[in-house]
Formats: sequence, structure tokens, C-alpha cells
Amino acid sequence: MIKKSFIDCGQSFPLGATIHPGGVNFSVFSKHATTVELLLFDRMDDGQPARVLQLDPKRHRTFHYWHMFVPGVKAGQLYGYRVDGPRDPANGMRFDYDKVLLDPYGKGVATGPHYSREAASKPGDTAATSMKSVVVDPSTYDWEDDHLLQRSFADTVIYEMHVRGFTRHPSSGLPANMCGTYAGVVEKIPYLLDLGITAVELMPVMQFDEQSAPPGLTNYWGYDPVSFFAPHMQYSSCVDPLGAINEFRDMVKALHRAGIEVILDVVYNHTAEGNHLGPTFSFRGFENRAYYILEENPTYYANYTGTGNTLNANQSVVRRLIMDSLRYWVQEMHVDGFRFDLASILMRDEWGHPLKSPPILWEIESDPVLAGCKLIAEAWDAAGLYQVGSFIGDRWKEWNGRFRDDVRSFVKGEAGALSALPARLLASPDLYEQDMREAEQSINFVTAHDGFTLNDLVSYNEKHNEANNEGNRDGHNDNRSWNHGVEGPTDDPAIEALRNRQVKNFFTIMLLSIGCPMLLMGDEVRRTQQGNNNSYCQDNAISWFDWRNMERHGDIYRFVKELNRFRLSLDRVKGDYDLTLADLLHQAQVQWHGTTLNEPDWGENSHSLALTVRSLTGTRLIHMIFNAYWDALTFELPAAPGSPQHGWRRVVDTFREPPEDICDWEDAPMLTEPCYEAQPRSVIVLVADVPAE
Repeated sequence: MIKKSFIDCGQSFPLGATIHPGGVNFSVFSKHATTVELLLFDRMDDGQPARVLQLDPKRHRTFHYWHMFVPGVKAGQLYGYRVDGPRDPANGMRFDYDKVLLDPYGKGVATGPHYSREAASKPGDTAATSMKSVVVDPSTYDWEDDHLLQRSFADTVIYEMHVRGFTRHPSSGLPANMCGTYAGVVEKIPYLLDLGITAVELMPVMQFDEQSAPPGLTNYWGYDPVSFFAPHMQYSSCVDPLGAINEFRDMVKALHRAGIEVILDVVYNHTAEGNHLGPTFSFRGFENRAYYILEENPTYYANYTGTGNTLNANQSVVRRLIMDSLRYWVQEMHVDGFRFDLASILMRDEWGHPLKSPPILWEIESDPVLAGCKLIAEAWDAAGLYQVGSFIGDRWKEWNGRFRDDVRSFVKGEAGALSALPARLLASPDLYEQDMREAEQSINFVTAHDGFTLNDLVSYNEKHNEANNEGNRDGHNDNRSWNHGVEGPTDDPAIEALRNRQVKNFFTIMLLSIGCPMLLMGDEVRRTQQGNNNSYCQDNAISWFDWRNMERHGDIYRFVKELNRFRLSLDRVKGDYDLTLADLLHQAQVQWHGTTLNEPDWGENSHSLALTVRSLTGTRLIHMIFNAYWDALTFELPAAPGSPQHGWRRVVDTFREPPEDICDWEDAPMLTEPCYEAQPRSVIVLVADVPAE
């Protein structure tokens, strides 16, 4: 039985809109508000609420929490808040009664045709132009015994993917209403399985502001959240505001059935409200000084993110918000893990100073609800805090930006680049071995959403971001790319052959290095962004996956697919995932060579290297040759045990034409010569069985 006091006043916990028998309890945090009104809307674009419920600070406030129980309200109800209080930007107070605010704990967000970021940035009422929160009942969905997969990082191949971009292109072959949706991803699961993907890392899917972009363009990437709970409504094939929630769950459930984990790229470092001139959507309208790190002059926002504001992640209320959000996505949406955008920002205190022991990061690491989840950090921020190799905690894996840069430099053929290659091949022990980390501490990647695609990395010397309308000033300038003689597309068969080979070289190094590999969506079919290395505002063919590339570059797709199969077939660990990186390297018994056995050339002008490594079970030898030189080089081969029937088999040679560029182990040709001629700019992988003693 519900107590009469609850029906009269509601309660402070849980935050957000919670369904109870007979109605809904609403609760929000605001320390300095003087007036709070709950608005109920019938339709998305209504200019006036159907009901306005005034919260009495004597009856509907407990400490800093405003709450009310509203009888008769059900799932699907649209709502928002008006909150008034001091309008004193000089002291960090930005209350604005005219603005209709989203519930910071709202589980659903609806955006109507008249939504306007501009209106939320200027004086005036936003009832008709604001986003609205949606009452959600998470308990009504049938998960059918679905659960987190908890796959080891050692058995994981990550695919960084944009939900919309994956199937939005007309060539996807899907019905128009499914293109660019969660449902569209489900239809392409067979493709992911065939490619050998074990986890998708989805670019932001929490509701974001699509209008946060240069005039005439659209926020495509989604790194401008307005909610930390609601799945992005525009990725749903259903127009019902509740449709996005169930469609997202359907996608997760289908991926799990296929054995594919779901990792979310989460943005707990800033919001779409921007700087002091930005819109008022939610957080600044409830309690600006709590939610954001402010400058010494609190009129302005600290900007460690490069986006205008910085979330005050170690403030107690914000910490709770982040933790509740993470738990919600695990418990109610069944996601398997998180990649934290600009995670180093979570190290900063309310003045922006880095903390030695940041509470939010330790809470995430030690939380029992998150114990079975993957935690991945982008271990830097936009203000110079770079922590690759030193990110706090025992569970966090890291995007290894050093791997990206050093492998790019080596494959390009830069002078002095060879010296860093051994560490990158062996899970970067220069970064991680001293902390007794796992080999998979390093998330190895060559490309990601931020930067060139792999095709563009081998096709452009310079970025070409003119379409972003920022005068080509945006995007990274340090790309370590090489166009191989022509800027952009070319009909020259020799240049195309070299580019194809370089793409295969990158994939071979990334997928066969120790650590956890991450592929960028479409790299396996040479997806191009036409030289744009910052396509955050390009919701068009520049960013979308063009499925016609399956035919154009089917040889690359086949190569990556077979390489994934080969990687996952290796008996490197055989189920023992407790080995530290130091233990692994000690047991692996790596030997380094140059063109002469046991004589590697570490000189500034050297561009080649070879290694021999024994699998942990001792049943297989692997010999790899890396030639980033512009001429062919002849490498001596170590004696293969038990020759000739147990000699070296050539599994990979990126110089050779398909199907000889990569072979099944059983079909790989046996070598009979004591040397191997590695052609210019190629990678070779040889394997030999070790006979039982």
C-alpha cells in the first residue's frame, strides 16, 4: 500500500520519473531554485502544457530535491520543468524561468519538428521549441534471458561503428524506414559475424543535439549530449517516443544472440549547453554551479573539452548522476561496456586541477553493478592532460594513441620510426609492463572516427575539411599520412596497388599485435571521407558506409576477414587471462632479427625488422617480417622444427595478389628455401607447427 504522504507529496528518491501503481513520482535536484513547476504536455510541439503543477517548497522539497507524485500519469507522458531562481551569471547562477527543461534523469527524450537550439540560446519562452522528457517504464520489456556476454579482452575484436552511418546510405539495401536505425544494425549482423567482429563500439547513442553544428550542417558524431539516460530518438525507425528505447534493446538482444558485445562511447565530460552564450536545455537551468566547472570568473565555463564547457564530474551530485547513468545502461539496457570520451577530464576537481585519486573513477572501477563490464579510457583531454600508460585503476583499458602514431610512422617509412615498432607489436611494455597490467591493457588502433579513414590515410597528404565551413582550420594536422604520389582518388594502377598493400600492412600489424584491436567502420572496404579528417558535422555520403565498396574492394574485405579468423585461432593464451604483460612476454620467447638472423638493425635509416615468437602452449612458431623499405630485401629464416613436414608455411604476404595474400593454415604453401625475399613495403607472416616431444 502506498502511504498517503507519498501520494500527497511524492518522495526524493529515485530521481527522475518513476512509475508506481496509480501514477508517477517525479524528483529533481536544485539547490538554489526558488520556483519549480512540472509541465505535462499532450503533444511534442504544443506551445502550452496541458497541465502545470506547482511544487510547494514546504510540501514538495526535501533538502535540495524537489518531488511530486502525480496520479494517473503513465508511460509515454511528455513532460518538462520550469525552474526559477537567481539570474546572476557573475556568481554562476543561470536560472531562466522561460526555458522548458529536460529532466536530467529522464529515460526518454522526444524532439519535435519545431525544436530550436537557437531559441534555447536566446531570451524567451521555449515551450513550443524545446525537447521534452518522456516517462518510461523499463520493467515492461521482455529480455528473454539475455545477459552480458563478458567476453575476455584477449578474445575481442572491436568495431567502432556509427549507428546511423552504418546503414544510412541507399546502397545498404534496407527499407527506407530502417536505414540509419538501430533496427538497421540488426539487419547487418550477418555482415559483422562474417567479418569476425566480437564487439561493436557505438559512437554516442545518448540523446544529443543534432543542431550543434555550423550553420546548414548537422551534428553527426553525437558528442553533444542533452541526456545521459535516453537513447537517441532519431536512430529509431519508430516515431513513438518510446520506440527508440525498445528498438535499442532489440538491437542489443540481437547482437548478444550473435555473440557480439555492445560497448557505448559515452560523453561524461561536457554537454550540448556549450559556453556562456549557449542554450539552456537542462543542467544549467537546474543548478549551473553544481553541474559545470566554472572559471575564476564564474560567468564563464572552464573548457577542458574544446566544446565550450566541462562537466563537474567529481562533484557529489554529478558523480551520482554518472554512476546512476552507467548502472542504468547495464541493468536496463544490457550494454557490455563503455568507452569514455576524453576520460582524463574525469580526473579533474571542481577547479579543474588533476586529482591523484579522483572519486568518480574509483567509483566506476569498484562498482559491483559494473564489475562485469568493459571499461575503456580515451586517456587524454583537450587541455593537455595526456595519460596513456598512466591512467588510474586496475580495470581500465586505454586507447593507445602511441600505437596509432608509431605504426603510422613506420608503415609510411619515416626515418627513425623502426625503434618504436617492437614495443607496439608487444602491447607497449614501455607503457604498461611496469604496472603488472594485462596484455590487453592496450587498445590497438590505427584509425578511429576522429581523423582519416584508413583509405584516406594512404590517399591524402593533407586534410580536406572545407565542407565543414570552418576554412579547413579544424581537424588534426599531424596525420602521418601519405598519398603515395597523387592526392586523392587515382586511376593509376601502380599507386592503387601500393595503397592496397599499405592498407593490408596496417591491418596485419594491428590485428596480429598483442593487445586488443579496434577497427574503424568501413576501413575493411576502404571507406573514404574524401580527405575529411573531422567529419563530425557531415551527416551525408562523406561519412556513411557505402555498401558498394564491398564489390569495389572485396579483396580487402576478404583479407581482413581471414586475418581476424587467423588471429582468433592462435593459441597465444588458451583461456588463461590472468597473465600480466610481463609474464606473457617472458613466456613468449621473442627473438628479433634483421635481414640476418639475430642481428636486428635499429639504426635511424633502417626500415625493416623480423621476429620469431613461440606460442604459450609451445605448439606453434610464428615468424613475421616487416619491410617498410622501397626495395625488396632478402631475410634469412630460422630453422623450422621437424622440417620439411613441419616447415614454415606462408600464411600472409601482403605483396601477393589475392588469394595468395592470405591463406588458410591448412592451404598455406610450404617454404623450402632458407631465405625469404620480402618485396617492397610488405608484411609477411610464416607459421610452423612444433612437433610433440
